[in-house]
Amino acid sequence: MMSDRPIGVFDSGLGGLTVLKEIMKILPNENIIYFGDTARVPYGPRSKDTVMKYTFQAINFLISKGVKAIVIACNTATARCLKEANEKYDIPIIGVIEAGARTAAYSTKNKIVGVIGTEGTVRSKTYNAEIAKIDKDIKIIDKACNLFVPIVEEGWANTEIARLTAEKYLEELVNEGIDSLVLGCTHYPILKRTIGEYVGEDIKLVNPAKETAMDLKKVLEEEDILRKDGNERAYYEYYVSDIPEKFASIATEFIKRDIDNVNHVEIQKY
Repeated sequence: MMSDRPIGVFDSGLGGLTVLKEIMKILPNENIIYFGDTARVPYGPRSKDTVMKYTFQAINFLISKGVKAIVIACNTATARCLKEANEKYDIPIIGVIEAGARTAAYSTKNKIVGVIGTEGTVRSKTYNAEIAKIDKDIKIIDKACNLFVPIVEEGWANTEIARLTAEKYLEELVNEGIDSLVLGCTHYPILKRTIGEYVGEDIKLVNPAKETAMDLKKVLEEEDILRKDGNERAYYEYYVSDIPEKFASIATEFIKRDIDNVNHVEIQKY
């Protein structure tokens, strides 16, 4: 049955696990295949053509596994390639930026929103455009935080290194008076504790992952491919383009479930 086919989720590395975790909660019956492009992380500093090449390779791989829908769980790839991906492929494909922009626009009280992300996401101004569609009076202060991704990939999310890096990046945004901060890279929610301790309780941290999972549920319902209750237990498969063991150890700690089926894939073949 079409509804029993898995959902594909991919990111440049570990960050997409923040989205995967919410999909598991909101859609517990769905089978999922996750791909982390750990050999080529991060995507942020790369050109649009390179990001598009990597994104299409990831999509081609997931389609070869028989997925029924795909979540681009990477802000950079969403900003650079979502439109082109939907034009190229005949399968439902959603990203993470629209959900994050919507949440930020409705959560701010003083209409000053901070957006942090990779260089590619910030330079694209996609969050700015999506937030402006909802409320053009919202002031957006964005900042590229390129070191956050390698900090997460190294497993250093709650360390002194992370704290000092957060302080360096976020001081300007706090001083500008933001009351909401979009974690505009799916790696960044893994740093939520560190970021939250620096910015304080008065600034709401916006994690697009939950809204993205809700958007996915809506798409599956509209396409009539939602996997119903009562079917066999859902399965999860994990693939990476670099060392599986490193991914498995960090991922297990983050999503709080054993991950022992991480497979290596030669993504360049796709």
